Amino acid sequence: MARVQTSERQQPSHHRLPRRRLARVLAAVTAGAAVLAAAGLTVANAGAQEAPAAAQTWNQVWADEFNGAAGSQPSTANWIYDLGHSYPGGPANWGTGEIAAHTSNPANVAMDGSGNLKITALRDGAGQWTSARIETVRADFKPPQGGTLRVEGRLQLPQVTGEAALGYWPAFWSMGAPFRGNHWNWPGIGEIDLMENVNGLDWTFGTLHCGVAPGGPCNEFNGLAGQTYCGGSCHNGFHTYRMEWDESGAAGQLRWYVDGTLFHTIDEGDLPADTWAQMTDHAGYFLLLNLAIGGAFPDGVSGRTTPTAATVPGHSMLVDYVRVFTAGGGGTGEPTDPPTTGNPGGARDAYAAIAASSFNATSGATAGGSSIGPLGNGDWVRYDDVNFGSASPVDFVARVASGAGGGVSGLVEVRIDSATAAPIGSFAIANTGGWTSWRDVPGNVASVTGTHDVFLTFTSGQPQDFVSVQEFRFRR
Repeated sequence: MARVQTSERQQPSHHRLPRRRLARVLAAVTAGAAVLAAAGLTVANAGAQEAPAAAQTWNQVWADEFNGAAGSQPSTANWIYDLGHSYPGGPANWGTGEIAAHTSNPANVAMDGSGNLKITALRDGAGQWTSARIETVRADFKPPQGGTLRVEGRLQLPQVTGEAALGYWPAFWSMGAPFRGNHWNWPGIGEIDLMENVNGLDWTFGTLHCGVAPGGPCNEFNGLAGQTYCGGSCHNGFHTYRMEWDESGAAGQLRWYVDGTLFHTIDEGDLPADTWAQMTDHAGYFLLLNLAIGGAFPDGVSGRTTPTAATVPGHSMLVDYVRVFTAGGGGTGEPTDPPTTGNPGGARDAYAAIAASSFNATSGATAGGSSIGPLGNGDWVRYDDVNFGSASPVDFVARVASGAGGGVSGLVEVRIDSATAAPIGSFAIANTGGWTSWRDVPGNVASVTGTHDVFLTFTSGQPQDFVSVQEFRFRR
């Protein structure tokens, strides 16, 4: 799903394409008064390329099997609920033109009691649509050095077709970690879409977005895409969607599979060296699941604005599981850039994620699982022996959430070596949509080098708690 404010992607017409020759048919897309010129995607036939011959020994490093009771919701230790119509400060309508408001309501996102996550698009009596979008807390999924990353999900598309399906846009995808805290750096930081489908059609896309937009090496706002019919139709029950990012050879490679069949490949050499580096030389990727309604993609395919009066609400995308594996590269295969500091007794890397609950001392903070809080005016936490090295950071970013009442806000501050020292950096935070609605929020910092004890302090003009913290790190 393209993450830009005017992400009008031209897609194949809604007529079924011959399976043996998947020609690209472009639809003219109008965004307001702007009409984008036709631009092609890279499209590959399902099974047209052979899978790598070398056998892989996979090590599972993360998974969610969605085995909760009916009506229970995804764990906030694994997932962040994206709410409303945009990230705070980000492009409107998630940058895609979609119209449904995302919620954390169990009617929109909950387990079905049969081992699946169920994301459902609903329309109320006033014609307003709601749905759901969640993203992994972890944003460090990448291959180990010299190894391979494999991300896989087993999903069933909404079981609706024809006029009743117009505007349905289910997706399973990933975004580069630097997008958190800066929602305007797309597509350079990379977006890898494992599965996108629109309007209840038979096919799905696997797509890479990269470089610059419009145009650029990934032909934005279209991206470089491969198309598959899942052996006949992607709309006939569950299918397994997989992406592999392979850094085990002389050059990197991205591969897309459906039900084990390779249908799309992009080699590092297909892109400029700086483009590949920009989308791979960072902490990694976070994963997303969502069911959008309307927007540039379904509009472009159908040739009209979606949804329409004929679109039927109440259909769901089901997710049996999401699993992440690594292979090769030595060690455990765990993505480690940036790792979470887990040993409060040892030296900490300022540029790696520091778990908020790993504090060495506190006044007023309590740890609740992977986070601390809620926190209020006068509270502080201390993290010993944080090593900044010889070059100063440019900023810091903390993953925070707030369910504070209206008008309640405060500052998250960084201080060095004393809870009463002058802050070297801070950011303001107010209600984010709830105490489990996590957001990465950046703040500038003054120059600091060497090894220090770092204090997070919390200051507010109101007595009420205003923030919880999951992790923080510095950036250079």
